[in-house]
Amino acid sequence: MSAAALGRDANEALRALRARRAHGTALAALLALGGVSLIAGFWLPLKAALAEELLNRAWSVARHSGGQVKPWPWADTWPVARLSLPPTARSGPLIVLAGATGRGLAFAPGLLDGSAQPGERGVAVIAAHRDTHFRALARLAVGDRFEIERADGARFAYHVTSIEVIDTKSESLRLDADASVVALVTCYPFDALMPGGTLRYVVTGELARDR
Repeated sequence: MSAAALGRDANEALRALRARRAHGTALAALLALGGVSLIAGFWLPLKAALAEELLNRAWSVARHSGGQVKPWPWADTWPVARLSLPPTARSGPLIVLAGATGRGLAFAPGLLDGSAQPGERGVAVIAAHRDTHFRALARLAVGDRFEIERADGARFAYHVTSIEVIDTKSESLRLDADASVVALVTCYPFDALMPGGTLRYVVTGELARDR
């Protein structure tokens, strides 16, 4: 065999080796990516379930002590109320945290700072994300009844009196009222592909007279 033929064979063998190595590297990368995706798929639901359990525990302690009980040591918020929507909303009771910050809303609805306390005169604004806790607002209707329990044990029932979409560029929520009012607020539309935007879905409830 000539030197040229030997050279061609060597080059072909080298290219084949490089191709196998590249294939092996790509396969390993795909397996690693699949493993990360699998772990994330299990971790996110586990994280949500753990957060819900810790929130419920903090709520239970707060109901007995009346104090500010953090659900985890580094939390900058605490449970202040529990919201129960009507059966048509197909939602279990929701713990409401103090403040409507981005960190808190990742785990539960939040009572906006500066708004009234549920049961007191004024407007209590409770906000949550449209694709998680307040997805259920889309199933509410005028006349529905929801209930709020405060950490001090007081319970209040509200009737939905209006449902509207407002644009925060030109409108704002009023925080003054002569009676006890609750505004449940989330982003709109519910099926938006991108988060954010200026539209808000507002469910307003007035204190029921048959308490």
